[in-house]
Amino acid sequence: MLDQKDNLLSSYSYDLPNDLIAQSPTKSRHDAKLMIVKDGLDDSLNLVHAKVWDIKDILKTGDLLVVNNTRVVKARLKIRLSGGGTGELLLMEPRGDGRWLCLGRPARRMRGGDQLWLDTSPDNSLILKVIDKDERTGGRIIQFSNEFTSWTEMETLLDLCGEVPLPPYIDKDKSSGHEESYQTRFASKPGAIAAPTAGLHLSDELIENLKTRGIKIAQITLHVGLGTFRPLEKEDLSQLHLHSEWIEVTEETIKAITNCKEDGGKVFAVGTTSVRALEATYLSGRGTLEPYEGKVDLVIKPGFKFSVIDGLLTNFHLPKSSLLLLVSALIGRKRMLKLYKHAIYNKYRFFSYGDAMLITPESVI
Repeated sequence: MLDQKDNLLSSYSYDLPNDLIAQSPTKSRHDAKLMIVKDGLDDSLNLVHAKVWDIKDILKTGDLLVVNNTRVVKARLKIRLSGGGTGELLLMEPRGDGRWLCLGRPARRMRGGDQLWLDTSPDNSLILKVIDKDERTGGRIIQFSNEFTSWTEMETLLDLCGEVPLPPYIDKDKSSGHEESYQTRFASKPGAIAAPTAGLHLSDELIENLKTRGIKIAQITLHVGLGTFRPLEKEDLSQLHLHSEWIEVTEETIKAITNCKEDGGKVFAVGTTSVRALEATYLSGRGTLEPYEGKVDLVIKPGFKFSVIDGLLTNFHLPKSSLLLLVSALIGRKRMLKLYKHAIYNKYRFFSYGDAMLITPESVI
């Protein structure tokens, strides 16, 4: 049963020592710590400490993992401003005819009609134009050349002069190799500006081990954008709206889920993005699972009724984030805070490169 605090953003806050914010992944992806907890809204801890590698012994033959196959693009661009000085663009999504929604910095110096210069080599530059401000996001609509109409077409340019858009809590000067480590093994469809981080834990070796044990893997696409990582601001969560993100759930994945459930298996989402894609697809079909492609802005918070997933592999998330609300919808806000406190005491590492939690419908003790 929900209480009044469940609907207040400030109720999803916790204190985290800075030294527990992971700056790089573990040497082997599957070596991260894993907190295994049973689902349910009671206040008990009911947990087991393990490693991600141990998932192979927790899941059963016939179970299904659903992963997000989005690929992080080098969406951060350094630009020169009209009037002098430098700035930065973070590409968000294509808007057609070579126009892109971007977050700009410094935004105050990117007004409608301004020109920007993107250096593609020491001797060549692209001239970009600020079209207008996007009132919904606070970003800017930027005109590129007409050939840059999709992420696939844009990737050649981004590979030439873009940077991986790491979260601000990762100090890129203290570690390297992010172009490889910040991609999942399933990353095949360009369009994300942040990684679906739970998938980072699945190494090639673990994936093959799971398959040999009869644990199947299906894929969805959700291009991670503002709806996942932008900080929430409204204290009253009944007023919460997320920015939409593009998803695709194919007929092949729908069949895998249907077959899994018919055969008595459990469906485990790898990451909150997989949860949102699957549950949004179910709701779009008005109570049935049908293939879906389009934008979704589903808010999952305490009180939400899950219809597709049975379990979740997820990281430890930022305070007062939409991701933390989703986890709380599965295990309860009070219990989530207890588990996070326990994780901090046991020196779990947090956020994108951090450790993981497996929420399972089966008893873990």
